[in-house]
Amino acid sequence: MDLITLNEVFGISRTVPANYVERTDVELRFLQALGRGQHVVLHGSSKQGKTCLRKWMLARDQHIVITCANRWTLGDIHSAILKLAGYTVEQSTSRTSGGEHKIVAKWAQAAEIGSERVIGQYREVVRAPLELDPFDVNDIIRALAEIGFNKYIVLEDFHYLPHEVQQDFAVALKAFHESADHCFVVIGVWLEANRLVQFNGDLTGRVQSIDADAWTREQLRQAITNGERLLNVEFPAHFVEELLDHCCDSIWVVQEVCRTVCELAGVLATQTEPLPLRPSRSVPDLVRMVVDTQTARFATFVSGFAAGFGSTDLEMYKWLLAAVLVSEPEMLTAGLTYQDLKRFVEQHHPLRPINPGNLTHALKSVTTLQVTRCMINPIVLDYDQSLRKLTVVDRGFLIWLGRQDIEDLLDQADLPAAFVRDWRRGRTIGAHALPAGGRMATWTPQPGMTATPPPINSGR
Repeated sequence: MDLITLNEVFGISRTVPANYVERTDVELRFLQALGRGQHVVLHGSSKQGKTCLRKWMLARDQHIVITCANRWTLGDIHSAILKLAGYTVEQSTSRTSGGEHKIVAKWAQAAEIGSERVIGQYREVVRAPLELDPFDVNDIIRALAEIGFNKYIVLEDFHYLPHEVQQDFAVALKAFHESADHCFVVIGVWLEANRLVQFNGDLTGRVQSIDADAWTREQLRQAITNGERLLNVEFPAHFVEELLDHCCDSIWVVQEVCRTVCELAGVLATQTEPLPLRPSRSVPDLVRMVVDTQTARFATFVSGFAAGFGSTDLEMYKWLLAAVLVSEPEMLTAGLTYQDLKRFVEQHHPLRPINPGNLTHALKSVTTLQVTRCMINPIVLDYDQSLRKLTVVDRGFLIWLGRQDIEDLLDQADLPAAFVRDWRRGRTIGAHALPAGGRMATWTPQPGMTATPPPINSGR
């Protein structure tokens, strides 16, 4: 039996883990999309295997990877592509019609001399520098054609780009599709399908959106089974089933819990003899241990998000966070709609009524706030401006939130004492029920029913 280290199997890895589980439905759609010349959008919650899937499907020499930044423009994306394609990019003294600096792209490559390879004999092939408008997709296409570039282009962390830049890229992507053979793989943390198509309807049929978030119970079990085989260990059957019950369908939680059990048992590599494992801690304790490693990050998120971009009279981010903290996990996974949030703010904000424009403006900057002010990576909340939904995109946060004292978090977020008292008492306001020690749920009475909402099981 080959020796495999624990680091190669369980836990977060920079490479594809040895216990990788092939999700046939997801991978087949990926291959079919590339085979048809479509662009691929991989989306889902954080730490659910999007990047790992990309590494599994594309050979290293088949693609280039650009990691997007929150302050980038479309021109920055294009310049990054040129650099990884082999160009040296410098700023030009000339400017575009929009007032932006043009760029000078220089390309040089060592080539072998003669028809047969002669060791040590090379010549440098140099092409004339190109002066380009970094915002003009036609210039970028021409520059890539000059050097015969034919690799897949991967854009990681696409969700960090400003909303307007995401829209600009969706427009540029149609030009890449129509005027060249380049295929893009866009990877982002969001849950809804067809985000790029929502930005640009012309991409319909040209983009394949693939949800990498969903893991079936059997696929999660297979990851454990593969790891057992590679390390020559065996987890108790009841332990596996209980872990699958408590992991919130998170492959990250499954991987980390299995890693923790192996470490506690002293298993750091493949065992020479089969080793039955006997976890010394309960599954809930192990899940808590794993998720609690993120406590500092989540606490920073709570305080930072509540503070917003600075002191304001309305403190909109504080009230958006309040809606998240008192909502049931199912609502957070499905997404709090704009109407849910508007109703909540109108019912609880001390300065109500609130201009809807203030709420909309705050929601549009949810990602920017987390990245630039809270310094949270990966993000916890995502707002889809097309579907108008605020969603938790970190399953670890949902598990962590379910184990916290909500009253303490409301205090930490500096919510008004009156709101905290209402939440503690279980005051019902309109369609939102705030049960004592419980969470918010949306309920609308049907014709013929009383206006009293049914009791809510908070699971606390």
